Amino acid sequence: MTENNHLVQSDPDGSELSGGPCDVTEPDRKVEDEKAIQQSLQEAEELKLEGNDYFRAGKWTEALNAYRTGLGRLPRRKKNLTSKKGKERERDLTSGLDEDDDQGDDRPLATGNEDGQEPQPPLTEVEKECAKVRAVLSANIGACHMKLEEYKEAVAACTEALLDDPGYVKALQRRAACNQKIGTWSSLTSAQEDYTALLSVLPPSSHEIGEMRRALQSIKPRIEAAQKAEMAEMMDKLKGLGNSVLGHFGLSTDNFKFEPNGQGGYSMNFVR
Repeated sequence: MTENNHLVQSDPDGSELSGGPCDVTEPDRKVEDEKAIQQSLQEAEELKLEGNDYFRAGKWTEALNAYRTGLGRLPRRKKNLTSKKGKERERDLTSGLDEDDDQGDDRPLATGNEDGQEPQPPLTEVEKECAKVRAVLSANIGACHMKLEEYKEAVAACTEALLDDPGYVKALQRRAACNQKIGTWSSLTSAQEDYTALLSVLPPSSHEIGEMRRALQSIKPRIEAAQKAEMAEMMDKLKGLGNSVLGHFGLSTDNFKFEPNGQGGYSMNFVR
């Protein structure tokens, strides 16, 4: 009596050929992946709510840890799914953090064909949900860093939020405010760009318009002052370097005078 055993054939690379009883089809894998992501989304949402409770209690570090842990539960953002440009719309800017941005957000995410980027396949619904939750968590991380007066870290977190959601007005506002606090030439210039973007985004009826305009008016002289200060500091460093070299020849940078040539440039004269 012979046994009729089922033989599983394999491809040359050792993978099973289709048709066997243990095959896992591509749709099955997709369903399993989406189930895992949905579980991750649920865990991230729970950690976001936990972080919100800490934030309301003024426990900034604990809130920060909860938001970071929640962010770590989610899949990483795919490359080239966002662009520098994107339609912006108004969000509530009054609260200290983002409770939930699910309602009414039907704006499509960037598809990658702006700014000369290659078109990307459209995001699935679960990918859109992941991007939205990542953006909220990143923005809330930025809010925690603001409370802790860690402004550079807050700028980085808000930038991450904007990579997932280029139309995130609250992240733009926080980033601009933190760059103002940093106060360097480059950071103030970045803040100016964000405030200008906010002015073009917010509807004329928004109560935030006046605040944005005042911020732009106050930031312009600060940019000019920071530019002059940093240029002067750079020139002092260059002068020190020049003196260290010229000193070997009995000269210094004081022997070289730069005067405007009337054509937008400078002419150099040697004096003793």
